[in-house]
Amino acid sequence: MRSRGIIAEVAAKVAAYQPGLVIFCGRGSSGHAGVYLRYVVETRLGLMTSAAAPSLATIYDAQPNMADALFVTVSQSGRSPDLVAATEMARKQGALTLAIVNDVASPVALASELVLPIEAGPERAVAATKTVALSMLAGARLVAAIARDDGLATALDGMPERFAAVMNGDWSAWQNALASAPVGFAAGRGYAFGPAREIALKLMETLRIPALGFSTAELRHGPRAALGPSTPVLILRQNDGTAAGADVLADDLRADGIPVFVAGGTRSDLPWIGDRDPICDPIAMLLPAYKALEGAARARGFDPDHPPHLSKVTRTL
Repeated sequence: MRSRGIIAEVAAKVAAYQPGLVIFCGRGSSGHAGVYLRYVVETRLGLMTSAAAPSLATIYDAQPNMADALFVTVSQSGRSPDLVAATEMARKQGALTLAIVNDVASPVALASELVLPIEAGPERAVAATKTVALSMLAGARLVAAIARDDGLATALDGMPERFAAVMNGDWSAWQNALASAPVGFAAGRGYAFGPAREIALKLMETLRIPALGFSTAELRHGPRAALGPSTPVLILRQNDGTAAGADVLADDLRADGIPVFVAGGTRSDLPWIGDRDPICDPIAMLLPAYKALEGAARARGFDPDHPPHLSKVTRTL
């Protein structure tokens, strides 16, 4: 398989570089993929991570020292000028640059020393879906290769079958709750935090309602005051140390009459294919969530593939 050879080659070059810090750069859905990958890198490689601010390059003309850093740009199109400028600045300042992109001939890819293609094929809908899940998958496969983590690599190899199985899940209970909701919330912790934020973004893009994605730990604090009977909450629960907190949050919200929908675990409210790997499962949860959001958008009379005021390539400076 071509992608295996590319992953092995990129992993060898990153390992030889021995980065002391990993910086993720991306906006929107690609930024959420970066949030997910930060947890994977920190837990499996033991390296601290950070989120890049492209405005350092495009607005402030800053020149931070990036020696020993691995600078990872995640982008579906690879064409936003600010991501290109941030990548070029990072390379100039001593970072090893890596692009996780769908278009290997894009400006971001050409500006980077290393390129990891996600091989999603054409994505015609404005709201990105498969490129998000496959960006997360590609990044996690790279981490598994660098860490020589055979267990994680095996779990990731099984994701195509998991994707096919989870697409048969009917999340219409959550979908129906969203059809008339004035606002939506999604929550997850650890590996599920990035996917929860991604789902909240898709709520805004396709249903045109305010939505927020929180850590399950954060949602127990200040944001909790904004929840009520008309604010459905989706909780992504993976089977690791975060599970108990997700269960407690779900129980507390239900006791107060707040509509809660849990994905994952033996008490899942939504159809689930069974827990397997806590790093992989939150990616799989994106697929039935996207499917439900499409249904909810159409129930509102909206075209989920063409949200207003958005374009496939966002050109930000």
